[in-house]
Order: sequence, then structure tokens, then C-alpha cells
Amino acid sequence: MTSPQTWYSQRLAETETELSRVKKRILRISSLRVLFFLAGILSIILLFHDETWKILLAIGCTFLPFFILIKTHNRLFHRKEWLEIQASVNRAEAAALEGDNSHFDNGAEFTDSEHPYSFDLDVFGESSLFQALNRTCTQIGKNTLAGWLKNHLTNKKEIETRQQSIKELSERNLFREQFRINGMIYQGNISDETEIRKWSTSPTKFTKALWVKLLIWGVPLVNALLLVAGITGIISFNWFGLSFCLFVIAGFSFIKRATVIQDLYGKKMKTLSNYTRLIALTRKEKWQSNDMTRLMERLSINDESPVEILQKLSKELDRLDLRNNQLLFVILEGCIFFQLQQIFRIERWKERYGKYVNQWLEAVGEIDALCSLATFAFNHPEYTYPACAEKPFIFEAKDMGHPLMSPRLCVKNDALIPTRPYFLIITGANMAGKSTYLRTIGTNYLLACIGAPVCCASLTFYPARLITSLRTSDSLTDGESYFFAELKRLKRIIDLLNNGTELFIILDEVLKGTNSEDKQKGSFDLIRQFILLKANGLIATHDLMLSRLKEQFPEYIQNYCFEADITNDELTFSYKLREGVAQNMNACFLMKKMGIVIQ
Repeated sequence: MTSPQTWYSQRLAETETELSRVKKRILRISSLRVLFFLAGILSIILLFHDETWKILLAIGCTFLPFFILIKTHNRLFHRKEWLEIQASVNRAEAAALEGDNSHFDNGAEFTDSEHPYSFDLDVFGESSLFQALNRTCTQIGKNTLAGWLKNHLTNKKEIETRQQSIKELSERNLFREQFRINGMIYQGNISDETEIRKWSTSPTKFTKALWVKLLIWGVPLVNALLLVAGITGIISFNWFGLSFCLFVIAGFSFIKRATVIQDLYGKKMKTLSNYTRLIALTRKEKWQSNDMTRLMERLSINDESPVEILQKLSKELDRLDLRNNQLLFVILEGCIFFQLQQIFRIERWKERYGKYVNQWLEAVGEIDALCSLATFAFNHPEYTYPACAEKPFIFEAKDMGHPLMSPRLCVKNDALIPTRPYFLIITGANMAGKSTYLRTIGTNYLLACIGAPVCCASLTFYPARLITSLRTSDSLTDGESYFFAELKRLKRIIDLLNNGTELFIILDEVLKGTNSEDKQKGSFDLIRQFILLKANGLIATHDLMLSRLKEQFPEYIQNYCFEADITNDELTFSYKLREGVAQNMNACFLMKKMGIVIQ
């Protein structure tokens, strides 16, 4: 199997070679266009007084190639645009393999400090998990991926089904590349999809109106009868002329309505056309996984492809553009009441197919999000797909590292939570690695619950609902103290447990905002309550007294630690998890090293 580094470097080299060739062709064709145009003008001037056929021959030999070259130039220009995006895509992926994800959207708008875990685990924002995963090319795909990360799966079958889709897509590099480039060529505005959804579900006004049906059928019929009667001499031809003029004048009353449709969907049609290309590209593939097969079923309506259906709408909107030609507007409006005809046809399309548009958009969004996770899987062939357990609770990880850390710096550790209830108490000195360990477990657990591969040699897990309290902050605007904010988070955890929700809990330094004696008593009581409510999780703490809980609950609590070693008056960290309780604390040592006097 080709490594990601080799794949992206080869694709980039091939793309840049072709791009250079296309740019040279564009330059040559541009020069030829100028030469043919000047030759045509010069020949007309020189042959102006000669015979007409000579002038026509000269025009044919110069301006005809000129117009052909314009068409060729436009085609090459589109190819150049495609290749430039293709080069940027592969260049960005090559940079991502080196740890630089700055080229990708970080989803900062999804940041929510009140979310059960996303804020604590740096799921959104700069240098976030979302930025490492996100390769979406549509707004709905981006929203779908963010939704998966904010509301992870808790059903074993659904997780395994998504894993199958990610595996299948991770093997189709060209498809993912083409899908992304197609989406990036025209991304439109953020509001496009919302407006299209709103329009597709809005009620129709003209298709059910009797007067509209009478006009669109009656006007052509009346004109045809008057025209035939005028030609045959039954009545004066002026009657047809009068009818024609009246219908043209009446047509002005529909200009505003037609203009709204034209302006709105002339722009939105680019977004719809973009989705059409993505759907067409996806339907060309033969899919094996259940998820992709299901999505293909959603992209078919009674054996009709959305591609064909959306092309029908595009044609109707293109026909409406004929009204921009004033001469055609007068002729078509006078003869068949053209604007009302087209409005009626567009609304009839919406009435028939509009209810499916949301379904198509959502399907494309899912495929887009799956492509992002598949690219993540391809980029990390050393990662593994976790095994999902049927019965609660287990979390068993071997050689687990943080997926956002450089492999050169990442120290890997194991983790084992074998049953329910069960808690790991993690003690250790400052900077020894406790918080990183908690985030490593939380991030890999989240990846596992969305069906993605994890940064572990192996992982077996049970998909409970993840909830954390690692980075609680105070709120000046709400007049809320740090301590009260943490209490709210802990109360939410207790309420969920009392309601029977299965939770995987990760806490860092419980009750940080109160005095040591009060904190210790409250922490003891909290953990006891977790055990009684059959919860699972990890708690990191500086308070070594919490490790004594193992004496009360030997079957449900295990102590681990991260040590800080002092050798030759220097502080070192191994960042390796050890069994037992931390023995060395480093606060006083660090204060002395910084020149702060300790009595």
C-alpha cells in the first residue's frame, strides 16, 4: 500500500507538471488569438475595396479560428483552475502529515464552553481536533462533521457501520480528491443552503391557482385561434395584434416576481449545480459498505437520479433567462405569457421534487463528512480501528498517544478500566503529564465513538456518553464564580447518572475553587457517589489523600501516577504512567529554582 507521504508527493509532482504545461498552452493560445484578431482587422482594411467573397474568405480564415481559440482558452482556463486547487489540496495534505493543519478550517464558530466535553478536549478552534479532521468542501458537510463531534454515537452497530464506510472511502484516494476539488470550485455563500432549504419547503402560490392555469393554457390558445382566423380572413388580423399587445402589457405585472426568482436562484443554482456534480461523482462509484449503500438509496427517487432532476430545474431557470433579451421578451410574452409559464413550471418542479432537496443535501453532507474521516484514516495508517464492546463497561488501550501531538514528542501509555463501576485516580506533580493523559483518553474515546481510527496499538471500548470537567472557567457576564461553574458541571453529571444515562467521566482536580479540607471532603463524597451510581471514569488530582479511596473500594478504584524525578538538582519527566501513588511533588523545587525564597 502506498504511504500517504508518497501518494501526496507523487500527486503534487504530477499536478504541477500538468499545470505548467497548461499555463504554457494558455500563453500560446492567447498570443495566437491576438495574431488572428489583428490579421482579421488588417485583412478587412486591405481588402475593403476588393470583391465581397475575398473579404468573407479573409474573415472566415481569421475570425473563425479566433472564436475557436476563445473556446479552447476557456476550457484550458477551467482546467488550470482545477489543477491549481488540486495542487493546493495535495500541498496542504503533505503539510498536515508534518503536523501543520493551518490550511484547514478550525470550526471556531462551534466552540461552546458549556458543552459536555468539546471545550475541554479542544475539539474546535485553533490547533483543534476538528481542524485535524476537517476536509469538508460544503457548508452542510462541515456542519455534519461538527455535529458528529458534538453528539457522538453510543450505539455499537452504528459505530461499526460508520467504521466500514470510513475504511472503504479511505481506500479511494482519487474519489476523495475529486469530490473535494469539485466542492471547492464553487462553495457559494454560507447562507445558500439555508435559503435553498427554505425555498424547497415553502408553499407554492401559482400551481394551485385556477386563474394561473387559465392564463397559461388560455393565452397560447387565444393567440393561435386569432392568428389562424386572421390568416384565413375570417376576422381582421388586427385582433391578433391587439391580443398580442395586451398580453405583453399584462406581462409587465409578472416582471418583479420573475426577477426575484431569477436573482435568487441564478446565484443559488451554482450551489445546486455544485451538489449535482458531487452527487454524479458519488453515483459513479460501486459501494459495498452499508452506510454508503444507504446514502445511494437516498440519492435516488423512483429510479430517477437527483442529477437528472436538478438538471431539469437548471434548464427551467436557463429558459427564464431568455426574458433578458428585450426582443425575445416581447415575442414570448405576447405569444404564450412566457414569464408566468416559466414561474409555473419552476413551482411545479418544486412541488414535485422540493421535498427531496433536504434529503439530497443531507446525504451529500454525510458523504463529505465521511470523506474527511476517511482522509484522516488514510493519513494515519498506523492508527487502529477500535473494537466496540456490547456490554458496559470497558476501556482498554495499548500504547495510546494524543492524535494532535507530534509522534516525535508523544509518549504513549496504556489505560485499563475493566468493569462498571470503576475509577482511575491519577496523582502526580505539576507538568508531569496528568492533564495530557486525560485529554489523550478523552480525544481517542471521542474518535472511537464517531467511528474513526484511534492513536492506539489497540483499543476496546464501550460507547457511553462522554462528559468532562477539565477547564471550567468563571463568567464575569453571568456573575458566576469559578467554583459555582464547576459545581454546575458536577451537578449535571449527577443528574444524568440519576436518570440512568451511561457516562464516561473525566475530571481534572475536582473542586479547585475551595479550601483544601472542604475540597478533600467534597471530593471523597463525590467519588463515593459516582461508585454508588455505577459510573466509570478518571480523576486527576494533586491531593494524595484521594488515593486512600482504594482502601474503601478496592474492587472499583485503582491508583496510578506520573512522577517527577529530581536528579543532580534537575527536574525530569518520563511522562510514563506508573501504578501507585505519586511520591515526588515539584512546586517548592521549582520555586527555589526560580529564586523564590522558601522558608
